[in-house]
Amino acid sequence: MVRIIITEDHTIVRKGLIQILKEEIPNLEIGEAANSIELNQLLHNEKWDMVISDISMPGRSGIDNLKQIKDLYPSLPVLMLSMHPEEQYAIRSLKGGACGYITKESAPDELVLAVKTILSGRKYISAKLAEHLANHLSPNDKGGLPHESLSDREFDVLRLIASGKTVSEIAVDLSLSVTTISTYRSRILEKMHMRTNAELTHYAVSQGIV
Repeated sequence: MVRIIITEDHTIVRKGLIQILKEEIPNLEIGEAANSIELNQLLHNEKWDMVISDISMPGRSGIDNLKQIKDLYPSLPVLMLSMHPEEQYAIRSLKGGACGYITKESAPDELVLAVKTILSGRKYISAKLAEHLANHLSPNDKGGLPHESLSDREFDVLRLIASGKTVSEIAVDLSLSVTTISTYRSRILEKMHMRTNAELTHYAVSQGIV
């Protein structure tokens, strides 16, 4: 019996993932979690072989969940699933301890391949991500891009600012206070040596962050 937790706040997406995996992987038992609280309850009460986690979760991001899982259950493999392109969150996920990263636009057979690869004890990265990693680690890389110095939460805030959301809207999205978001914004501007949201937005667009 293979036991996998799927953490995804959208029920339709979660049920679709379950159907795909159950059709291709025999003797599969699925645990469902819509948020970090339900995920923690499942992890605490039973033994699991793998976690598939959405990166965009209400209240607590998938990256935060990933770090907590690796702190408490370091040997438990985690596959990150995201609506965002690989270049946005994949490297951060892998650095955080994920065994793989795929987008929700991936074909069903890629999801199945990723799960089977990780269950066999290996890591999974797509061909597109492999190319991005190769470019990222190129000897011509002079020390990284400005946004790579941001923390995971700062990167979330940058992406939302660049998408046109106000500080208040971002606070609601991330379940944080307006004051906290304003503090993150100030840190982002300082770290990236910029002065306005317009500069941040122009940069984010040029780098494919939004």
